[in-house]
Amino acid sequence: MPRARANGVELEYETFGDPADPPLLLVMGLGAQLIDWPTEFTRQIAAGGFHVIRFDNRDVGLSTWLDDLGVPDIAGLLIGNGTAPYSLADIGDDAVGLLDALGIDRAHIVGASMGGMIVQRMVLDHPDRVLSMTSIMSTTGAPDVGQPNEVAMAMLLRPPAQDRDSAIEAMIAGFRITASTGFEVTDEELRDRAVDGYDRAFHPAGGARQLAAIITTPDRTEALGGVTVPTSVIHGDIDPLVDVSGGRATAAAIPGAELLVIPGMGHDLPTGAWPQIIDTVVRTAKRAG
Repeated sequence: MPRARANGVELEYETFGDPADPPLLLVMGLGAQLIDWPTEFTRQIAAGGFHVIRFDNRDVGLSTWLDDLGVPDIAGLLIGNGTAPYSLADIGDDAVGLLDALGIDRAHIVGASMGGMIVQRMVLDHPDRVLSMTSIMSTTGAPDVGQPNEVAMAMLLRPPAQDRDSAIEAMIAGFRITASTGFEVTDEELRDRAVDGYDRAFHPAGGARQLAAIITTPDRTEALGGVTVPTSVIHGDIDPLVDVSGGRATAAAIPGAELLVIPGMGHDLPTGAWPQIIDTVVRTAKRAG
């Protein structure tokens, strides 16, 4: 896959569809790689008439790892002590830098989980670069909404595995915690996803730095009131990692935002929910003209 220099880092990316079609950028979440946007899901969005770009955020996958910044003290950050090595705004600037490298002036942007937080930052910091926005299973950063339940929080804070087998098993266990229950998600799918992710790039220190960025980023609620591009918010009603209250708050904060709450969907992209998700992404983009 190609790499692009953007905002001082190199980003691994992949494109789908006709470059002459309107560009649509997919931004993934905490510790997740571009392959966590399923390939067939991405192709189906491209088939809706878009040139789709998926990429690895900084510090994960095959993009630049920033290990020289050290591993943050997550426990300290949770009680207000310390600083993060970088911010969600920095990661958003990376994404805009990728658009620059690809010669794209404006794009439709779609973010999942932390990626939803990043695209929110992008539309706030670079409104002239955004055509439309879809925020999936994300939140505003307000402390009283979108919080993980106790089991999901424990998953976030567990120490990283030290070998391939234990890492894969830990990833599968995490996927089971966050998986949708209203859609079929097989053990084979979860294992394949864990194996593919580990073998492509396993970098828990990068995920810790990304988590630090989430914890230390201020509440965006008030600023989101100034968003003017067509926006949709998608959330599962049983999401254990980012409670659905985060999606509801995001939609309430943005004037004219459409909200889709999907029954039985957790913190994942189950195949059975793709038609609803893809239809919403495409309709939101086409609202921009």
